[in-house]
Amino acid sequence: MEFGVLGPLEARMHDTSVVPTAGKPRQILALLAIRAGRVVQVETLMAELWGNAIPRSAATTLQTYILQLRRKLTEAGVERTGRTAKDVLATCYGGYRLAPEDFTLDLLEFQQLVRRGDRALADNDPGSASAHLSRALQLWRGPALTDVPVGEFLGTEVIGMQEERAWALEMRLDADLSLGRHAEIIGELRMLVSQQPIHETFAAQLMTALYRAGHPWRALDAFQALRHALIKELGVEPSPRLQRLHQSILANDTDLHLSAPIPHALSA
Repeated sequence: MEFGVLGPLEARMHDTSVVPTAGKPRQILALLAIRAGRVVQVETLMAELWGNAIPRSAATTLQTYILQLRRKLTEAGVERTGRTAKDVLATCYGGYRLAPEDFTLDLLEFQQLVRRGDRALADNDPGSASAHLSRALQLWRGPALTDVPVGEFLGTEVIGMQEERAWALEMRLDADLSLGRHAEIIGELRMLVSQQPIHETFAAQLMTALYRAGHPWRALDAFQALRHALIKELGVEPSPRLQRLHQSILANDTDLHLSAPIPHALSA
């Protein structure tokens, strides 16, 4: 089976979609897919579907949704694998477990590539890091589970996925800066800073890229834009690391030039 959660929900068996049309069964399938191979407790599924307003008929309704998902598996030809729908979507003590013999999940592939990119950066190999992280980010087809209603548990999963995506993007931009691709990423960084005007890492990366591209005055303008946004939104000044980067640009610090590594100001 093939699952995709980095965008609209995807679940396919033998090239046939098993994603239900109704919202609540989609929630169940999404949570089971993310936790494939592990038991998801009935209480967790109920809280996901109904929050604090669990109806008296919840147990019966949940069983109906499970039957609907098993019917989709049967229609997709699950028995061609030598197993039944009940084997793949199993009832376990206290819950349910989605356990196809072979499955892929784009989230797991994304996380593996991010770990490789992180290790490559730690090993001072920005070329490999950029390649791994670019491949990871290309797996995203839009906001995670964009077509699925999310409750408490899926909401937490989505937040975690979005945070991992942001971290992967920051690392990929760091790798590209190390590779001298400052001019190539200025447009992307301007868009990111426009979307998130108080995001200090993106601002620092934009300042560094502009400085290395021969536009120190624009780098200084980017710092002032960040400072104004932080004061307006949060009532605070930029962090010391941004202050140091600002001073380095004012002083034409050679550590900021292309031949040098990314300055410590970019790190937390």
